[in-house]
Amino acid sequence: MKEISAGGVVYRERPHGMEVLMIEDRFGRWTLPKGKKEAGETDEETALREILEETGIEGKIVSFLQTITYAYTHEEHGAVEKTVHYYLVRAISGEETPQLAEINGVVWCSLAEAWEKQTTMGYDNNDEVLKSALDKLESMRKDESKDER
Repeated sequence: MKEISAGGVVYRERPHGMEVLMIEDRFGRWTLPKGKKEAGETDEETALREILEETGIEGKIVSFLQTITYAYTHEEHGAVEKTVHYYLVRAISGEETPQLAEINGVVWCSLAEAWEKQTTMGYDNNDEVLKSALDKLESMRKDESKDER
């Protein structure tokens, strides 16, 4: 069986720096919001819908990050080959409201805190996704500080 999902690294800018939205899943692991693609949706639409449903945060896609694939075993369907498309998403509105049926919590983290959560309590297949996003955010921050001079 094949499954396609989409999600993103959601960020916001604060006076003290950029923050990334992390979710704690029902297994106690820290991860990124994502979910299954529905019929007729684009990958981008799926990512934004799932982020809003899981976290209460409405976002706007800034750029594509990457696609990852992995396999897992589903209780009913057996082996599943999963493809997930990730985007860098700027938060534009909403209040952090975890979808408690699927996740335990939602938290904004500094870039360093997000990386710490990912590398100590996250899923290995998200390391490159988050690293790519953090690199882009750091580059954006540097570009903004150049503009201010």
